[in-house]
Amino acid sequence: MKTLTIVLTDGPYISEYAEIAYKLAESALKQYKVNIFLYLDAVHIPKKGQDPSFFTNAGQLFSGLTEKGAEIRACARCAGARGYFPEEEIIEGSNCSDYFPGIRITSLYELSEMLSKSDKVISLSR
Repeated sequence: MKTLTIVLTDGPYISEYAEIAYKLAESALKQYKVNIFLYLDAVHIPKKGQDPSFFTNAGQLFSGLTEKGAEIRACARCAGARGYFPEEEIIEGSNCSDYFPGIRITSLYELSEMLSKSDKVISLSR
């Protein structure tokens, strides 16, 4: 099976990139293994407890992608700088209690690995 990796850098409600990535990933999961890497402000996407009044809840969308088989990872340095920290214990596939299940904080080296194993890469950033 081919692999698609999507790299996001914008926060969830600053642009439509999170929703675009969701739609691309959901469609691609029919034919591809899908990786999503959250970098810079995109590490805010999977935060639980967000209640946007005029937008779709991006964290819930991404949580649904993990349930369908997508691998979603967040940059550890970017997450830490924004107050999200990995914990030793992994619960429901997550290592951060602030994040939806299945989404983990990891090293930037994992992005390099994702990219090297990808057949296609999409980067959504400004």
